[in-house]
Amino acid sequence: MLVIRLLFCYFAPAILTMIIDIIAGARPNFMKIAPIISAIETTHQKGTNIKYRLVHTGQHYDKKMSGDFFEQLGIPEPDVNLGAGGGSQAEQTAAIMVGYERQLAANPSDLVLVVGDVTSTMACSIVAKKLNTRVAHVEAGIRSFDLAMPEEINRMVTDSITDYFFTTSGIANENLRHAGIPDERIFFVGNTMIDTLLKQMAAFEQPDFWDDLGLTKKNYIVVTLHRPSNVDSQEQIKALLDVLERFGENMPVIFPVHPRTRNNFEKFGVTLKNVKAVDPMGYLQFNYLVQHSKGVITDSGGITEETTVMGIPCLTLRDSTERPETCTIGTNVLVGTEAGALEEALKDLIANKWKKGGIPPLWNGNAAKRIVQHLVELYNL
Repeated sequence: MLVIRLLFCYFAPAILTMIIDIIAGARPNFMKIAPIISAIETTHQKGTNIKYRLVHTGQHYDKKMSGDFFEQLGIPEPDVNLGAGGGSQAEQTAAIMVGYERQLAANPSDLVLVVGDVTSTMACSIVAKKLNTRVAHVEAGIRSFDLAMPEEINRMVTDSITDYFFTTSGIANENLRHAGIPDERIFFVGNTMIDTLLKQMAAFEQPDFWDDLGLTKKNYIVVTLHRPSNVDSQEQIKALLDVLERFGENMPVIFPVHPRTRNNFEKFGVTLKNVKAVDPMGYLQFNYLVQHSKGVITDSGGITEETTVMGIPCLTLRDSTERPETCTIGTNVLVGTEAGALEEALKDLIANKWKKGGIPPLWNGNAAKRIVQHLVELYNL
């Protein structure tokens, strides 16, 4: 294996200074790039010729979804902001590709590093490969096997053209092997989102509304919902909210509402009494809320990873997950999307019948350091 990996390193281009374009476009990306930027800066300060350019695609352009995260996580101002904005899947993908093609053609890099599975991840990977630039994918190999999820398409397309695969789990490694990716291009490094979580945990901040809503530790539930399967159908969202409203009579239910979800609330005429709808929150405040909750109800993938590490019960309103280790090892349970199933799971949570979870291998805060060390070796820096 060592010989094969060394041979693969040998064919990496010989360069004096390595320039990496780091792509970030949406809120889930920001937690993943922060430790990578820090690791590159530390390695450069030690004399290694590795540098980065931060490219913000502008996929999330709302301050609460973007700007606050940059400030709280200590991410520097982007070198480039493509300002892609919103629109349909096709419109957003096209805007990102057109903007990034101009940027990369005018300012070539040695490697384009993408993270996660948002539209920006796929769009910038395609641009990079068409301009003959190598691609590294952080969080490669995760799969839900649900083609109704836009993120699954993004993952599959990105991994089909990636050069270096940095993975979070043994399951992701196996998914890549089954797709024909050779072991010498797969690097099991851990989870950079958890790097950020562990670094920032001591700085978590109590939300401004804590006292106003009368919250006490381990005596409230946090909800986040944004997936089309849960929020685009009036019947579905109202059925789920009916369950939450009933539970909210006895225990506070706090719902930081995604802008997309809030738009649907207005369109469907949703009114809430017991469920407390609040604006999207910054990273430090949101994770304080999660850390001290009784449990979390979500359809997000990343939150299932954070709750696993914090040991918080997690009820995922989906039928599949691309992060199965949060279920097999962690505190997460796939509840499905039926209101009745949510009600039964909530009864178990309130009765303290939830499972005790563990932490997956290598989710220990050093994933970004491993990624940068691999890049240094691959490019003989």
